[in-house]
Amino acid sequence: MTENFLGGRFELGGDLPVGRLGYGAMQITGPGVWDWPADRDGALAVLRRAVELGVTFIDTADSYGPLVSELLIAEALHPYRDDLVIATKAGFTRQGPGQWTITGRPEYLTQQVELSLRHLRLDHIDLIQLHRIDPAVPLADQLGAFVELREAGKVKHIGLSEVSVAELEEARKITPIVSVQNRYNLTDRASEALLDHATQENIAFIPWFPIATGDLTKPDSPVAAVAKELDATPAQVALAWLLRRSPVVLPIPGTKSVAHLEDNLGGAGVTLSDEQFAALSKLAD
Repeated sequence: MTENFLGGRFELGGDLPVGRLGYGAMQITGPGVWDWPADRDGALAVLRRAVELGVTFIDTADSYGPLVSELLIAEALHPYRDDLVIATKAGFTRQGPGQWTITGRPEYLTQQVELSLRHLRLDHIDLIQLHRIDPAVPLADQLGAFVELREAGKVKHIGLSEVSVAELEEARKITPIVSVQNRYNLTDRASEALLDHATQENIAFIPWFPIATGDLTKPDSPVAAVAKELDATPAQVALAWLLRRSPVVLPIPGTKSVAHLEDNLGGAGVTLSDEQFAALSKLAD
């Protein structure tokens, strides 16, 4: 088991310990999150290196590829280390590159979890997340599919993606929710209220697109200035800020490059001063 958790330790659902700095496996697919990557061996190398460097939390989805991301994870890492937690999602159908259709019918969600179990070569999924709430289907029916799978021993914990505080609380009346996954980073804090609520309730907050690289690498940005002070990279500073922002934050930076992976995970070793944290926190004001 890992003793030094990357980025610190968080227990999903109070009983599933993970390192707080994980890996998001969307980018290991082809363009438009569709089909196989041009460099399949490179994608496998990134996954293996992530685990070598101490990642214990990998986030994926059945719709990444579709299926491609889950299949690559199994090819690269199965049989899995005992401390590796793989989270996946269901709730989208795919019609082509960049095309996503929300689909929350319970029979569809059940089917996709069964397929994820097969593709990931797992007997249960530690964290299944509803990729989006389908407004055309009662939420109780959507989450009910996951609850039935949990009762059958095929799912351990349930999470949500791209929700509001009100939607989270509605879901919690139906079943325990251990995580939420919304877009959030230094320059995009539209989900600030949800993060604050998750912190209060000790629910994991998994920010996707956590680095916003284009905004952070400008030479005159405050992020670049702090990075220079710390002899770090802007990406590492952005991740260090997220890790300090709240103890429930679990960033999942994704990449198809081993070099970028190593750089990102270096963010776990960056410590911001109070002044640096405060200055960065003002970026979205």
